[in-house]
Parts: sequence; C-alpha cells; structure tokens
Amino acid sequence: MNLRDQLKEILPDILPRNPNKSIKGTELIESVKYLLKQEYSDATLRYHFSIMSCDPSSPIAKVAQGQGYYLRTETIHSLNSARNMISSGGSEHLAFTNENSDLSITRANKFRAVVQRYFEAESKSPFAFEESFSTNAYENRWKVPDMAVVEWKSGEKSEDGIVLNRNQAEVLSKLGITPIRISGAKLRLELNPHDVCEDLHQCLATSEWANGGQIIIAAPIEDKELRERVMDFANRYGIGVTSFGLDADMIDDLPEPAAIENLQAQEFEAIQSLFKITHYAVPKSREYFDWKHVNTSSGENEDFGRFERWISKCLVEERVMSPREFLHLERTNVSVAVA
Repeated sequence: MNLRDQLKEILPDILPRNPNKSIKGTELIESVKYLLKQEYSDATLRYHFSIMSCDPSSPIAKVAQGQGYYLRTETIHSLNSARNMISSGGSEHLAFTNENSDLSITRANKFRAVVQRYFEAESKSPFAFEESFSTNAYENRWKVPDMAVVEWKSGEKSEDGIVLNRNQAEVLSKLGITPIRISGAKLRLELNPHDVCEDLHQCLATSEWANGGQIIIAAPIEDKELRERVMDFANRYGIGVTSFGLDADMIDDLPEPAAIENLQAQEFEAIQSLFKITHYAVPKSREYFDWKHVNTSSGENEDFGRFERWISKCLVEERVMSPREFLHLERTNVSVAVA
C-alpha cells in the first residue's frame, strides 16, 4: 500500500474534527510515523499533508489562516451537493451571484451547516443527503432531498442526547401514530424568477414520501411578485417555505462549516441572533411517511441506504446517534451495523 493510501486510513483517527483545535504539522508527523508500515522522512510526510489538504476527496484539511490540520468535512460529495444549492442565475441582481464559484460553494456549505445546527438546537435530527448530486446526476434533484429532518416523538433529552422510550413508542404505535416524523428539505441560498418554479416542484417531488416537505432559503424573498408566487404554490401544494434572512455578507462573516458544526450551544446562539426567520408558508403534515419508499430507494441510492441504516440503528439501540457522527463512522470504515 502506497503512502497516500496509508494516510487515508490513518488520518481520520488522528485529526481533530474541529478546525479550532487543529494539529500542527510537526505534531501530526510524529503521530503518523508510529502507524506507518515503513519509514518516511519528515519532508515526505509534510509534502503529502500539503498536497492531500488541497484534495477534497482526502480526509485532511488545512486551516484557512494560520497553521494546522483537521479532519475534512467538505468532501467531493458535499461540494457537489453545495453546488446544487446555488441559483443557476437568470438575474443580474441576485444577492449570491458571484463570478467566484468557490466563494458561492463555501457560502452554500456554511448555510447547510447553519441549518443543521438550527434543527439540532430544536432537538431534531437533520440527515444530509450528499452523495446523490453531481454534474451527471441531474435527475436526482427530482428524487432526493438535500436533507431529511427527523423528529423523534418517543424521545427524551438526556446528557447523552436523545434516548428513545420503548414503552412510549408502543403506545404511539397502538394509537396509530408513528414514533418519528420526517420532513424532506430542499436548501437554496436564494430564490429567483428564473428557476423558482423548478425549485418548488423539486421540493414537492423529493418530499412526497415524507410526512411533509419544505424549502429553506438563506436570503429573504424581497421581490413582492416572486414572494406571492411562491406563497401561492406553497399553499396550494402544502410545502413549507422558510427564510433565515441571511445575506451574502452575513454568511461570509460566519466561521467555516466545520467550525459551525463544532460550536458550543452558547456559541451557536450568537449566530442564531443574526437570523431573521420568516415562515412564508407552513408545511402541511401528512399522518404517515412511506418507509417502503426508503427501503426501495436504499438499494438504488447510497444516501437513502445510509438514511435507512441510521434510522434502524437508532430504533434498535433506543438511542439517537447524531447523523453527522453516524456518517463519519461509516465513511471511515468503522462498523455501525445494526446490533
């Protein structure tokens, strides 16, 4: 096995997930040396760290300013799904339109991290569907949500997270109530007249199997005609529409996505104070979700496969594992099989 492949296996267990706790190159070299199958010079290792940190498919990332490395959360898949959140254009006045596509993707990744933390603060579990989106998978925009938000009806908060109550779940089941509710979500930085119809129909299509669907937008809908058009569609078909009231400059001022994911609760509250949340339309909730659709789709789509395995694991173990923790374990080849 070559050095690069060895590092891909070793680094996920060494690198910190929080960029604010990044590890310096010298310290990382010392940690890696003991785990390699043969000896390499410090210069060779430092060179590989530098090269791999520029590759979004590798597990190592370098802090934006200063020195140090941390575990990458922005994979090729997350970059592709972030690109899916960016408006295709059609108006020269779009707030997030920028010739620098990398900046737009960074904004999209930050917004997704913000949305995830927002739902976590509400004791809900946001599961990001990332691997379905690429330049060659346009049809998945009509089949797969950007995120599925799970609400646990039989859960109780504890120091270890949400603990599921078997007795409560059985009572709900006897009453004909499912112990969880799932909302399919489509994320966009902004809406515009050029492609809003497609956005709304995609939201409707990708959430038809869930209890409900919603489109979550970073920017407010300032244009009155566009706003009325969106609200008419949402009220007619029962999807939710919510804006966080964040403009491009506000998102640019936010920490990088990995830092947002690792903020303490009080630290995230400071970011929440920036939100100007507007619910343009409230989603209509269906009584049941189609688990058969999840089962069927899991054989064709890896995102649905991971979603099914995560839900099953939580229910069997009667404890809600964070989706981000679950995905990290799966992608670093740690066994998370259902007991």
